[in-house]
Amino acid sequence: MTGSDAPSSFRLAYVPGVTPAKWVRIWDERFPGVPLELTQVSAQDAPGVLRRGEADAGLLRLPVDGTDLSAIPLYTETTVVVVPKDHVVAAVDEVTADDLADEIVLHPLDDTLTWEHRPGRPAIDRPATTADAVELVAAGVGVLVVPQSLARLHHRRDLTYRTVTDAPQSRVALSWPEAATTDLVDDFIGVVRGRTVNSTRGRRAAAGQQEQKKTPPKAQRKTPRPARPTAGGTAGRGARTPRRGKPRRRS
Repeated sequence: MTGSDAPSSFRLAYVPGVTPAKWVRIWDERFPGVPLELTQVSAQDAPGVLRRGEADAGLLRLPVDGTDLSAIPLYTETTVVVVPKDHVVAAVDEVTADDLADEIVLHPLDDTLTWEHRPGRPAIDRPATTADAVELVAAGVGVLVVPQSLARLHHRRDLTYRTVTDAPQSRVALSWPEAATTDLVDDFIGVVRGRTVNSTRGRRAAAGQQEQKKTPPKAQRKTPRPARPTAGGTAGRGARTPRRGKPRRRS
């Protein structure tokens, strides 16, 4: 892309709990002429944002419905239960879902975990958001099971969290519309996958290789050989000494 066709920026959406700072820093170092614009969206809205073209790519949570969005899984998060600091769970390092059987386990409308059988007892009402559920945990209404990044995002001094060893886990992925796999998307894929700046992968690298093939190699300068001296010439630098004949016999 050149001239007026070149995009002014790369738009990246991301869901709560995901921290793209590392990849943003690498992007800024590698592509200083293309600003990266960040937009935080809810986990439920992220696929729609990509389909509507409101972002070039997004860091979201799997699964993604439909086949029109490509996705590269990046990492899997630990699942934790958020409890008050004086809760009995806070006395151990980890628990199982069965350990929460007698607890009221809050289930916010923006829950990102897919349960086959939810642990504990359900609350009378579902909180609208994870942030609302955290407030209810602080009020002693129940406990909350979430990906660890969301527990950190909504951290409070009066709350803590512990690992739930057998709970479903949340997978974070880079996703984008398959029909809009642009050069910039390829570039960002290279960033999150840890490709070096000299990597041969990607559309731009391939184009650069094609340009190198079109450029003719520089002509090599040939070093002239030193001229041979003629017979009888003076023996200078590089000259050959004339052969001496046989001595003549005295009569």
